[in-house]
Amino acid sequence: MFILGSGSPRRKELLAQIGVVPDAVRAPDIDEDPLKGELPRPYCVRIAREKVEAVTADAHDIVLCADTTVALGRRILGKPRDRDEAAGFLKLLSGRRHRVITAVAVRLGASVWQKDVVSTVRMKSLSLPELNGYLDTEDWRGKAGGYGIQGPAGALIPWISGSFTGIVGLPLAETANLLRAAGLSGVEAGG
Repeated sequence: MFILGSGSPRRKELLAQIGVVPDAVRAPDIDEDPLKGELPRPYCVRIAREKVEAVTADAHDIVLCADTTVALGRRILGKPRDRDEAAGFLKLLSGRRHRVITAVAVRLGASVWQKDVVSTVRMKSLSLPELNGYLDTEDWRGKAGGYGIQGPAGALIPWISGSFTGIVGLPLAETANLLRAAGLSGVEAGG
């Protein structure tokens, strides 16, 4: 059985692009607060591993979990609690480059395979009407950094370097390789 340990509809859609459909979806409930002084990349890797270890599965089940973190320097921008926090995140990112880190963890029994992908994103300088227009879409809800590149915020992102699917929430080439390493059959393309 293949279990997706994520409630994200985006991750499920991305898996479908490589021919993978989960037999079950079991989103783990873990504490995602960063540790004191924890840097964005180690934080993201740790959360993906904790998620994959928290999912209930039989020894022969393959479990996939991921975590996406938006990092501005050493600062971790998580999922905004409300519109004001989303506005604050977007004002910080406006006109600047930042990193989007997605860590993927795949578990089969006691074995865990992991990979993290770092992409660089530049957000255009946002005018107040652009900022409020985006916030009004409500697309920022549940998205690290307060935006999702695959939605209306795509118009705010003139440049990226790295993995587009990693920025969305699941780097497909790396994910396909991890799933193959764990023995999942039927994984298409993806490297």
